[in-house]
Amino acid sequence: MLEKFCNSTFWNSSFLDSPEADLPLCFEQTVLVWIPLGFLWFLAPWQLLHVYRSKIKRSPITKLYLAKQVLVGFLLILAAIELALVLTEDSGQATVPAIRYTNPSLYLGTWLLVLLIQHSRRWCMQKDSWFLSLFWILSILCGIFQLQTLIRTLLKGSNSNLAYSCLFFICYALQILILILSAFSEKDASSTNPSFTASFLSSITFSWYDSIIMKGYKQPLTLEDVWDVDEEIKTKALVSTFEKHMVGELQKARKALRGRQRRKAWRGSGDGLHGLNKNQSQSQDIIVLEEVKKKKKKSGTTKDFPKSWLVKTLFKTFYIMLLKSFLLKLVHDLLMFLSPQLLKLLISFTNDRDTYVWTAYLYSVLFFVVALIQSLCLQCYFQMCFKLGVSVRTTIMASIYKKALTLSNQARKQYTIGETVNLMSVDAQKLMDVTSYFHLLWSDVLQITLSIYFLWAELGPSILAGVGVMVLLIPVNAILAAKSRAIQVKNMKNKDKRLKIMNEILSGMKILKYFAWEPSFKNQVHELRKKELKNLLTFGQMQSVIVFLLYLTPVLVSVITFSVYALVDSNNVLDAEKAFTSITLFNILRFPLSMFPMVISSILQASVSRDRLEQYLGGDDLDPSAICRRDCNFDKAVQFSEASFTWDQDSEATIRDVNLDIMPGQLVAVVGTVGSGKSSLMSAMLGEMENVHGHITIKGTIAYVPQQSWIQNGTIRDNILFGSELDEKRYQQILEACALLQDLEVLPGGDLAEIGEKGINLSGGQKQRISLARAIYQNSDIYVLDDPLSAVDAHVGKHIFNKILGPKGLLKGKTRLLVTHSIHFLPQVDEIVVLGNGTILEKGSYSTLLAKKGSFAKILKTFTEQTGPVEEATVNEDTEEEDDCGLMPSVEEIPEDVASLTMKRENSLHQIRSRNSRSKSRHRKSLRNSLKTRNVNTLKEEEEPVKGQKLIKKEFIQTGKVKFSIYLKYLRAVGWFSIFFIIFAYVINSVAYIGSNLWLSAWTNDSKTFNGTNYPASQRDLRVGVYGALGLVQGAFVLIANLWNAHGSTHASNILHRQLLSNILQAPMSFFDTTPTGRIVNRFAGDISTVDDTLPLSLRSWILCFLGIISTLVMICTATPIFIVVIIPLGLIYVSVQIFYVATSRQLKRLDSVTRSPIYSHFSETMSGLSVIRAFEHQQRFLKHNEVGIDTNQKCVFSWITSNRWLAVRLELIGNLIVFFSSLMMVIYRDTLSGDTVGFVLSNALNITQTLNWLVRMTSEIETNIVAVERINEYIKVENEAPWVTDKRPPPGWPSKGEIRFNNYQVRYRPELDLVLRGITCDIRSMEKIGVVGRTGAGKSSLTNGLFRILEAAGGQIIIDGVDIASIGLHDLREKLTIIPQDPILFSGSLRMNLDPFNNHSDEEIWKALELAHLKSFVSGLQLGLSHEVTEAGDNLSIGQRQLLCLARALLRKSKILVMDEATAAVDLETDHLIQTTIQKEFSHCTTITIAHRLHTIMDSDKIMVLDNGKIVEYGSPQELLRNSGPFYLMAKEAGIESVNSTSF
Repeated sequence: MLEKFCNSTFWNSSFLDSPEADLPLCFEQTVLVWIPLGFLWFLAPWQLLHVYRSKIKRSPITKLYLAKQVLVGFLLILAAIELALVLTEDSGQATVPAIRYTNPSLYLGTWLLVLLIQHSRRWCMQKDSWFLSLFWILSILCGIFQLQTLIRTLLKGSNSNLAYSCLFFICYALQILILILSAFSEKDASSTNPSFTASFLSSITFSWYDSIIMKGYKQPLTLEDVWDVDEEIKTKALVSTFEKHMVGELQKARKALRGRQRRKAWRGSGDGLHGLNKNQSQSQDIIVLEEVKKKKKKSGTTKDFPKSWLVKTLFKTFYIMLLKSFLLKLVHDLLMFLSPQLLKLLISFTNDRDTYVWTAYLYSVLFFVVALIQSLCLQCYFQMCFKLGVSVRTTIMASIYKKALTLSNQARKQYTIGETVNLMSVDAQKLMDVTSYFHLLWSDVLQITLSIYFLWAELGPSILAGVGVMVLLIPVNAILAAKSRAIQVKNMKNKDKRLKIMNEILSGMKILKYFAWEPSFKNQVHELRKKELKNLLTFGQMQSVIVFLLYLTPVLVSVITFSVYALVDSNNVLDAEKAFTSITLFNILRFPLSMFPMVISSILQASVSRDRLEQYLGGDDLDPSAICRRDCNFDKAVQFSEASFTWDQDSEATIRDVNLDIMPGQLVAVVGTVGSGKSSLMSAMLGEMENVHGHITIKGTIAYVPQQSWIQNGTIRDNILFGSELDEKRYQQILEACALLQDLEVLPGGDLAEIGEKGINLSGGQKQRISLARAIYQNSDIYVLDDPLSAVDAHVGKHIFNKILGPKGLLKGKTRLLVTHSIHFLPQVDEIVVLGNGTILEKGSYSTLLAKKGSFAKILKTFTEQTGPVEEATVNEDTEEEDDCGLMPSVEEIPEDVASLTMKRENSLHQIRSRNSRSKSRHRKSLRNSLKTRNVNTLKEEEEPVKGQKLIKKEFIQTGKVKFSIYLKYLRAVGWFSIFFIIFAYVINSVAYIGSNLWLSAWTNDSKTFNGTNYPASQRDLRVGVYGALGLVQGAFVLIANLWNAHGSTHASNILHRQLLSNILQAPMSFFDTTPTGRIVNRFAGDISTVDDTLPLSLRSWILCFLGIISTLVMICTATPIFIVVIIPLGLIYVSVQIFYVATSRQLKRLDSVTRSPIYSHFSETMSGLSVIRAFEHQQRFLKHNEVGIDTNQKCVFSWITSNRWLAVRLELIGNLIVFFSSLMMVIYRDTLSGDTVGFVLSNALNITQTLNWLVRMTSEIETNIVAVERINEYIKVENEAPWVTDKRPPPGWPSKGEIRFNNYQVRYRPELDLVLRGITCDIRSMEKIGVVGRTGAGKSSLTNGLFRILEAAGGQIIIDGVDIASIGLHDLREKLTIIPQDPILFSGSLRMNLDPFNNHSDEEIWKALELAHLKSFVSGLQLGLSHEVTEAGDNLSIGQRQLLCLARALLRKSKILVMDEATAAVDLETDHLIQTTIQKEFSHCTTITIAHRLHTIMDSDKIMVLDNGKIVEYGSPQELLRNSGPFYLMAKEAGIESVNSTSF
């Protein structure tokens, strides 16, 4: 039929059976024309429908669009011309075949359709349609055949169809032009990201990414250069889809959990447990049992949780991506098996001299095309997988953050902040990693099956021997993998512990320095690290054995298979076709087999993470049902009805049966002793506790000021506004009421000064007042104030009470609940609630409670006895560390940099305070105005930040190449001998590899010399034996090298960690003040773990890949030396691509780690301020902040992944070209080569693509991972403080007397700043009690810092018992002094460890100290006594108890000199009284220096030192000083102290 249609032959195989083969013209004009047209017409309707559905704003017409339309217009005209020609030709005779009409008509329709499609794309983001590009490619490929036929016909000189041929040539040229044009991308105004608008060809080759690569090569990339990700994979979109699916799945899982619990309960009731307990009446056993239970509970293993819902939810969220990547992988896997078949055909071509040359050229081209399609599929598949991985990570991170905001306390107790951050960093990453392996589960099985099928076709049943070996090795591998996984899990625990300790060391650094405790903690970390490294070494050895087996597998398999094949039947002779096709198949088989254990272990690791995440995300939320929010018609502001609340469902209630009504606008004070449940009552109101029974009704919004203020890392203004709009007038009013104006003057940059994390550069009082200002600014209905006056001095407290809390304050008319220890404010409150042991003891107004003579009257009595007059005596109006109520400091003394404030929170600011109210009010106004004008300016223009306004240094992002010295540093740590040995072993392995390949080549040559019958057995055995031996040598040397490598890298890890730790511990205090803890912890977490785990692996793989490529190239060049000509240009391209890529990739990786830290630090900040965020109901704002952070990080990761794909596509192209050219050489030089050489060369060339790819990946991975060494090195080089111990040791028993002499002592914070102490000279005799007073900034704290040498002297000296303290080591000095610091810092560990970390004291001594510190009854009441575990930062003790523990520490030291940085702020009056009496009695034989915040504590000192502006203004006994009317007299008068006796103790 088609013959008639064309009027010529349609098909005849004789056409192909000649050296000059060709296809019949009829076939070319029908089938080959209709294939592309059919493709287009079939897909066009779908395309147009899709465009219609998803259309966006029409974009303007561009030159590119016009050019394409014009060219298609030309095609249309050509088709019309052709049709016209045919019609004129057809003059009635039936000579013109039908095909000449149909084709131009078809083309007319087609070109119209193409015009329509191209026009419709104006409404799309992506202007170029993928299927049009495919249509052009198909059309051009199918047209090639007709093109060459027509050219041949013309060359033969037949001009019959000249016009038709010319039209065809023009058409063909136009199509090529259009294809070239459609490779260009059109920009779209609405999107800056070129990946959205990239053309089809640009997106499959990732060419749209060129611009970033170029930019990154020219200069280091910044965040602005990186494009945002798609809207659909932004955090918000992902989380909302995920949550939609999660709700259903989680419900099912919870149902299943309840079922499990019921079954368990039912089973448990049947057991004979009850009988057991009766017999165990001996108390001892029960105690043991209790401990075991406690341990079990702590490990959390026994707790059941909703299981197996996470994976289902993720699948439902991302199934479309999974499907797309599945299809791509499938195509790739199937194409993979074409290469060995083509190889086989090429070898047979070389061996058979009669085949036509054109077949070989066809094979070469096919080789290239198959490889190309395979590469593109693989890269798009990877891109999909990684996109999926990043999306999963993003989803998990955002969900964890969201969950953290609602998690109940019960569930939160199981995780420290560190562990939660770990969930976010490590576990989310593990899930991300598993997504790239996910498809390998089925793909491996497919590849293995197909390989075995094709091998069977080559070698028959003998391959069963080889496959048998593989199968046998799988369980061995699995066992090893499981073992190493167990080690990894163990190591994760060790790492968690180590990081927890590090975190605490860094938070409590000051205490460690004061007490010289660094060595003890250093040893604790070293012990954990030792365990970690031991596991690491075992893990490394396991991995080596696994790698050895993987390496041995293909060698063993080929040895065994070929041997069996040769031995089974004497007719079996191994020829080149069989051997090299088999080897190629074995190489294919090697990948899935080597990946399989990795896939399994990755999935197992992810399953551990999955369980951890399911437990966290499936945990119970806070149950707010006990808190009823009421609307307007409710008459009370807060009502507690029979309310009982607990912190932990298993323990008894902390708040018991509370009934309390609070009316709107009332000021209610809550008082009670330490631990009576005041803070818990507040927390219950905020919904932070678990409800036992009863409920609380609340009307209106709540603002909350916690006892320990929570300050975010940001400016002061940000902290106060807390996300609200700025209302200038109100803002100024609040600053003034909170007494903050004076502080803002001192801080560089005023209210735009940056606060370090946890408010590190503010004093306690400033933090508390900022926290208070934040609450007032929110303008809520109910104010819950948990002891906001504790950290501020009495004078400031009075100011705040009057201006804010009191009857005339800013908050009058609001409902206020005030927890307080300051009794003198109580007469002004509306109602007083007295708490004791979690219940309300009494409530009523001040006068009624006094008249009752109940517990309130008792509390009051102890207070008045202690202080005399109710007005609390204070040193001055305000001596909290940095709260300045003074006049403007003289300008030159404003410190240039906050770190100076930070160092010891004492700035060298001189305040002259005058009681002249006129000047005060005038100053207030001027300051307020100056602040106002400053704010106006900031609005007008971005001012240069004041020097020192930025406290936290921006994290140093290294740019450019990693210095070679860093590599040397790492290699030196590994050890040069090790490195030489490792490389030597790898080289021998490569030599053996080349040897075995050459030997195989010679072996297959035997098949030509001998045919099957006369193959001598001795020859056969020699071939098999040597081949096997070479295989074994390869394996053995890889094993040796890997074991040595594991040993060397563990050694390096150990050295680097030791250097880092000891250097960080010896860094001066100023370093910790200006560096966020997170940043230092990051060095110990992320960077050390990179050096432990990833770097050794990358180095090992790099050496293997490098040597592998070298050996392959050597082998190809020995066979065909001309190949060198091809290698040189390809090598140059390869290196240049590599250079371009590495610069960009490295910077993106750095950006990734720099944008990642803020996510974690914001997360841990959120975790510590949860109660505040919830109370203010600001969860949404924090979620938003987190989303922005994650998206910023995501775009860096995403860009980095794309850069990898960009590179891989280009490298695979080089690899494919190597294969193509080597196969071309084989064809061109067919006469000089034998089949075995061809097989030998090509089977190796096929392998090179993957290896090349790996090499670049490894190079860049080493580059990115060595950054960890660079960052560790940066902190190894941090400047140290003076040595801990010097050659000059103080005499034993020093200081025996405790005499201190200051000799013109001067000190400054940093070389460029002014002096803080300007020449202090005085003598303190043995056993004297000295009180130090002075305004803020007078240099009180600098004195103690000088004494402990936290600050080094700038001039003069301090001499203690005749020894100049600057001449001895820091530890010799600090161990002999004792300090009771201002903020009580504890470490997690036992109580005993907190008191005596070096185990220097016996238990009796410790109990004695506890008894003196009034803690004995408390500690002996604890279940574990001295081994009672203190949680992170001592959270499970009240602040008062922590303070007493610090006292016990001091009592244990028994040194001759005691410094007290007076810290009675957080303690109620009774405790304060206890501390004072203990100190007087127990330290009577010591020289005591007290830095006073309240005058009554130092009125009984022997001498009083009054400091002002860094000089001593007065020094003498209190009586003398009161007689002279000097500065001290004025202070005392202000505080209401007339004579020494008026403060009776």
